[in-house]
Amino acid sequence: MEHFYLESLGPLTTAEKAVEFVERKGIGHPDTICDGIAEAISISLSQSYLQWAGRILHHNIDKGLLVAGHTEPELGGGVVHTPMRLVIGDRATSEWEGHRISVEEIALESAREWIKAHLPLVNTETHVVFQNELRAGSAELTDIFSRARLLSNDTSAAVGFAPLTETEQLVLESERFINTEEFKLKYPETGQDVKVMGVRRDKHLQLTLAVAIVDRYIEEVQYYFDRKKELADELTAFLEPQLKTLDGVDLAINTLDNPERGMGGMYLTVLGTSAEGADGGQVGRGNRVNGLITLNRPMSTEAAAGKNPLSHVGKIYNVLCHQLAHQIHEELEPVKEVIVRMCSQIGHEISEPWMVSTEVVLSEGVELKEVEESIQKIIDRQLRNMEDFVRRLASGEFPVY
Repeated sequence: MEHFYLESLGPLTTAEKAVEFVERKGIGHPDTICDGIAEAISISLSQSYLQWAGRILHHNIDKGLLVAGHTEPELGGGVVHTPMRLVIGDRATSEWEGHRISVEEIALESAREWIKAHLPLVNTETHVVFQNELRAGSAELTDIFSRARLLSNDTSAAVGFAPLTETEQLVLESERFINTEEFKLKYPETGQDVKVMGVRRDKHLQLTLAVAIVDRYIEEVQYYFDRKKELADELTAFLEPQLKTLDGVDLAINTLDNPERGMGGMYLTVLGTSAEGADGGQVGRGNRVNGLITLNRPMSTEAAAGKNPLSHVGKIYNVLCHQLAHQIHEELEPVKEVIVRMCSQIGHEISEPWMVSTEVVLSEGVELKEVEESIQKIIDRQLRNMEDFVRRLASGEFPVY
């Protein structure tokens, strides 16, 4: 590989350092809603383009915005006064060789289906107003898609790492556990808007969770606080058997709560998401492509969700860097931790990055030259299979939020 650089990340992995901060915005968080819908629209458009044109045409759906509505939660069930507003934005090809492609219909149907699948209390007819702002793309960028080779439509850099630390895994699993079907059957009052912040100091982990509680299941103030304690106990019982190097985990849920303040002292929602009345959302402001916000790690600011999977390196390289990092860590035993960075140049082939930089933490006594060739081979192998990778990315095989 012509533009490749390998260096040492130092002697300590992230998990071995004294302090770690990790966040996960759950599936019902306003930012995650925007990411999820943007990605769903991109996947649907990609499949429609393949059907109509035999290839994925120009589109980017990464400028979505969710405007909070207005609700009035009450014990036993509140009301929705003003619906949320979802603005679907940026660019999409709506015509190909004289054929009209129903971009707006595809986008709206994809958004409705995503909401129905992930936010069961939200009625897409009455609780959300959809505002379509998709427009045609620039001629120069659109022309990229008529060429036989996979060309980058941007000059952009991306980064990925592996493996996840124990803290990162526990933060991720905490939100996923609360949003499982089994958990919802046992605790139907928990909404889908679950945010988890993990702070590890040495071997001890503290988790602070914001869990939207659905008001229709709460008849009394004391019941709210009793159930909140049960939630904490249930989650602790789920996490403790998973502890490996950590010596314990402490939980705090909805820390703004105050039983003396009545309705004002409880995190109650009507629809299970803060987007109904408290907080808006935007594509790219939430989790990175591995589902986490990892403050001890390098992170890209690119909004991967909704970007074109055929040409936009802001999506392709961010997912690819994480995939490469995991492959390197899994295949090379001396590599304890790895970071992969890639940078593209607009108009150049995606399979030929401008620069690839890799940093590793190696087992004691192992030198960089002992793993350099093997790392290059793993990267080269993946770059040669770029067409297959983007096809899988376009089908939604790789999650990006």
